[in-house]
This record gives sequence, C-alpha cells and structure tokens, in this order.
Amino acid sequence: MQTGGVYFEYYKTHVLYGMTQKRTAAARKNIKKAQAAWKGMTKRQHSLAQPQGRGRKKPGSTGKGNFYRIMVRPKSEFVTFRMQDVGQKGGLERLAGKRSSGSWDTVTWLVEKKDAKVKNGHLMVTGAKAKSVLKNISGHIYHVKGDIFRAHPRKNVPEAAKPTPAMRRAQTANIKKAQAARRK
Repeated sequence: MQTGGVYFEYYKTHVLYGMTQKRTAAARKNIKKAQAAWKGMTKRQHSLAQPQGRGRKKPGSTGKGNFYRIMVRPKSEFVTFRMQDVGQKGGLERLAGKRSSGSWDTVTWLVEKKDAKVKNGHLMVTGAKAKSVLKNISGHIYHVKGDIFRAHPRKNVPEAAKPTPAMRRAQTANIKKAQAARRK
C-alpha cells in the first residue's frame, strides 16, 4: 500500500465512480484507517506486511555459508555488536556484544567450515586454533538449523570459591615442574 498521489488517483478512478454514497464513505474511512496504520508501522513491519514477506534470509539459516555459527548467549542481552577476527585472517571469528552496563562478552563464535564437521547433530571442531579458543564453551555444541548451532558458555566461578580443587592441583603440578627444572 502506498500513501500519497498515486494511491489517491487509483482511489478516485476505481473506487469513487460507480459506487453508492454509503460505500464511498466506507471506502474513504477504510483508506484513512489503513494509511494511519501504515504510518504507525516500522520499516520491518512494512516489509512483513507485504504479500511476499521478508526478502532476506537470516544469516546462517540456509546452510550455504562459509562458517558455522555457534550461539553462546542470546542476542537480546546486548545493545552493540563488533566482529573480531581471532588470530590470522579467516578460520575463526568472534561476535562480541556490549551490554547496557558497558561490559563486553562473546555472543557468537563463527568457525570456518574447513575447521569443523557435523556429526550426529553435534559440531565437532577439528582445527587446532579453533579447538584451543573454544575451550570457553562447556558441553556439546547442538545443531539448531542450517549453519546455526547452540552452546553454553563456561561456568563463571565466583571469586569466593577460588582456588577450586582443579586450580590447586594445577598449581601444585606447576610448582613440582618448576622445582624439577631447577634441579637439572
């Protein structure tokens, strides 16, 4: 639907002539309502109201891209986004999001298709660089649709619970290694 001259010309030639006064008044009223509704819509609502609907597919939904998208946190938590290439160009990218509080966190990881494979509905990362960086993800990486996968971020351990038993074991192992190196 368009507002303005072109639509009004159509209205004059096709709607007004050959109709009763009651129908004409009803048609005018309906057009005013439609124009008011149209003016109150956002751009997105305009495109969705069209018969053809949304013209552009969402990223990763078709499965034809060069990357697998691993969603770690919901997009709704963030207000601003920034893409970062991790390491050398290509291979692994990070979509960072800034919260309204000002803190930054990872929203999504993008892993190049040559560095990962899909097996039984899970994404298995095979690239060494991607594997080391994606240690921040706990558990399996589950398939959602197309190239999109969902995972959970590593659990945030509060400072009061540190050092954890695993941290203590690692610390003692490191001390023993350093002592052995000094003895040589």
